[in-house]
Amino acid sequence: MTLASFVNKFSWLDWAGLAWFLTCWFGYEQVVERGWSRRKTLHEATNALRLNWGRVMLTRNPRIVDVALIANLLTSISFYANTSIYIIAALFAALGALDQLMTMTSELPFSRGMSREATELKLLILLGVFVVAYFKFTWALRQFNILSITLGAVPQEGDQEELERHARKFAAVNTCAGNDFNRGLRAYYFGMAVMSWMVSPWLFIVSTVVIVIVLARREFSSPVLNALSQ
Repeated sequence: MTLASFVNKFSWLDWAGLAWFLTCWFGYEQVVERGWSRRKTLHEATNALRLNWGRVMLTRNPRIVDVALIANLLTSISFYANTSIYIIAALFAALGALDQLMTMTSELPFSRGMSREATELKLLILLGVFVVAYFKFTWALRQFNILSITLGAVPQEGDQEELERHARKFAAVNTCAGNDFNRGLRAYYFGMAVMSWMVSPWLFIVSTVVIVIVLARREFSSPVLNALSQ
């Protein structure tokens, strides 16, 4: 397949929608996690709490509460990682039933006729989004396991400087794991936008905008952020 024939599989509106989607997905991560925004975010507030957790953890003996909290986080991430596997398997099944899928989507309101190749490419892109989610969740899972090891390595006693170093190390690993968990969740959200692409590129663009608005509201002006800021 030549580059020209590949490009012609999608209309200019499809390509514009895909470019807008990628810009919103990766741009949102830069704004929230790389500090591009000057406003206080839920991401920053949560990271501050992780450092407080690390310092409070030093005062507990034994640290059963901390072990239980990490176990709870591991359970949540395991659920999403397993769900991602089921979604990926379902999308592979959809590739095998492409004709039925095209028939179903063509009957939806505002649906636009697509070639078999275009539908297949859209499904593969959707599959890629959930593969990204799976990798993010499994990497977060491993990092929370490392967090357990970090907790076990904290001494019961020591000078204040050494204990503070362990608290910061605990918070840093916790933050890395939490960030990847959030990235996996965002992949789920943006995967919903790609699903709407099966109906219409305009719906794809609008869905991407709506998802960004929902995520931004939760990150910058949600009730939970207001509660943490008090």
